[in-house]
Amino acid sequence: MVPLGWMDLKIKPMLACTAERPFDSEDFIFEPKWDGTRTICFLSGGKVRFQNRRLVNTTFRYPELTLGSDVDAGEAILDGEVVVLREGKPDFLALQAREHLGDELRIGLLSRLTPVTFMAFDLLYLDGRPLVDLPLMERKEKLREIVRESERILISRYVETHGERYFSEIAKLGLEGAMAKRKNSTYQIGRRSRDWLKLKATKTLDCVIIGYTPGEGRRGDYFGALLLGAYREGKLEFMGKVGTGFDEALLRELLPILKAREITAKPIEAELPYEVRWVRPEIVCEVKYLELTPELRLRAPSFRRLRFDKPPEECEVPAGRD
Repeated sequence: MVPLGWMDLKIKPMLACTAERPFDSEDFIFEPKWDGTRTICFLSGGKVRFQNRRLVNTTFRYPELTLGSDVDAGEAILDGEVVVLREGKPDFLALQAREHLGDELRIGLLSRLTPVTFMAFDLLYLDGRPLVDLPLMERKEKLREIVRESERILISRYVETHGERYFSEIAKLGLEGAMAKRKNSTYQIGRRSRDWLKLKATKTLDCVIIGYTPGEGRRGDYFGALLLGAYREGKLEFMGKVGTGFDEALLRELLPILKAREITAKPIEAELPYEVRWVRPEIVCEVKYLELTPELRLRAPSFRRLRFDKPPEECEVPAGRD
């Protein structure tokens, strides 16, 4: 049982497992898998506090998300995703430009140029009452009752039963995928549960960056490829390297981040037949890939984004690869 003092807590969000394929079920609802930053929102007396998956206070990053006039509650804790919307669809590259800024003037400028929206999909606490033990559908009903939608906050829409058709439409729109959530599921703080399932439109994997290769040719001033790892039974396994999916701005941004973390000791046991500069396994990135080989190498990986919101220890070798 979570102790009292909810508004002062750091709350680890409930996490989802991955479904093998889309499915229909009267026991589940289906909603978009929003391509943003998972965020817990604490509202108290008209003031707001945001916390990401790493339990870091990120309120300063989103000065436009005041939300006090948009939520009819004295105190509330909402779960959702911070997104930048372009024509109704999330633009993660625009969001990523805001995710690790520290300069107040730059943050203020981008809050006007690329404002974010809080996409709410769950309600954990309301005016002195924890709601985590209520069924999902009751929590969603209470969420609808208290939120007045605006350019600052929206409620994630869902459909019931027809997951296969819904997933097909989501994929056609070019969205990241869908979430399937059991209607009677409680909110299981900090747990990964099969009551919530991810339905991905493409195969992706979150990996730890463990090193990089020096750049050559057009990339002589940057790096060639990132070396990737993931944990299995507490041990880092080498998953291969990714050298595509970067634009010049990202290459320029990443290089000093990598150099600041260079180490001499290898973080993996594998011997590699090329020059490598190892880095502390602290940075997480998401890559797209075709399949995982029997040797646990990502086939045809492409860099998708950095994940400053995800702890490295949560990057695991996909289940079934023993």
